[in-house]
Amino acid sequence: MLHFLNMIYDEIVGFFGLHSLIDMYRSGDYSKLLTLDGILGAISPFIPLLLIIEIIRAFTYKRFRIEDYKVPFLIFIFNRFVSRFISIAAVAFCIGVFEKYAIFKTNFTWYWLIYGYIIWEFSHFVYHFLAHKVRILWCLHSTHHAPQTMNLSVTYTHFFLEAPYADIIRTTICILAGVNPPLLFFIMFIDGTWGAFIHVGENIMRDGRMGFLNKIILTPSHHRVHHARNPLYMDTNFCNLLNIWDKLFKTYEPERKDIPIEYGITREMNANSFVDVNFGEIGALWKDVRSAPGLKNKLLYLIMPPGWSHTGEHKTAKVARKKFLYELTGEES
Repeated sequence: MLHFLNMIYDEIVGFFGLHSLIDMYRSGDYSKLLTLDGILGAISPFIPLLLIIEIIRAFTYKRFRIEDYKVPFLIFIFNRFVSRFISIAAVAFCIGVFEKYAIFKTNFTWYWLIYGYIIWEFSHFVYHFLAHKVRILWCLHSTHHAPQTMNLSVTYTHFFLEAPYADIIRTTICILAGVNPPLLFFIMFIDGTWGAFIHVGENIMRDGRMGFLNKIILTPSHHRVHHARNPLYMDTNFCNLLNIWDKLFKTYEPERKDIPIEYGITREMNANSFVDVNFGEIGALWKDVRSAPGLKNKLLYLIMPPGWSHTGEHKTAKVARKKFLYELTGEES
């Protein structure tokens, strides 16, 4: 019983990122707060505490619905025991294999941080773009888009194999581009913190545009657009913080006041089912592959975008967007 309680305690402390602060409190030595590790440790509880505040505010304004948090919570618990170990191993493997092939070496300075972050955002764009455009990879990523509301618990809603796949692509690109591991880990921390924050719901931030920042960086408003199933919004805003790659590759889309966001994915599903959220897209892919004529079509279902059909009656995001814009303006996009 004591072992079980200790395990629960460790999980709670780990979820809130309190280990570093507790260690400093027990030792009475707060000098670590003057170091980078100490500062990062002090910032770690920010997102989990903000999630608790979000839930409390939802209760206060009588907007709390258990179904908005149930599946994300179950997925978080599942991934705590599976995904994190695979992801850590994937990052370590990529560093070990590709570091010797880096085009040059960087160090931990402000100018290399700027370079490293631009490269990181590119690597994140590549992973995220492929996750939306390759059907088998969408099966891993769709779990994150399944929730039909937006709140901070969505940041924990990922298929257990997505993090390893994402980290393999992002780490490999960054290491080959010369971003050294200490700098990469620091960038990962910044990106992870901001990437979690941009999932903040309306119970905390009703207007996610954040004023003038909406024109400079990707805000919660932009990421709400990314999670929308509206034809205009689908497959846009792939970056996390810097929007340079979205603008360069023309995948940037601001939130429009005349088009309210509808969250979720286009496939009919039960968003309150742990099984459907995690494995429903895999089941849908399997049905398409099994019924497709010929080996070529079966393979194409794996690598073509979601909505592609061997019959030519495609329902991809690109087709849906083109149809929407035509109905809106009467002009071919």
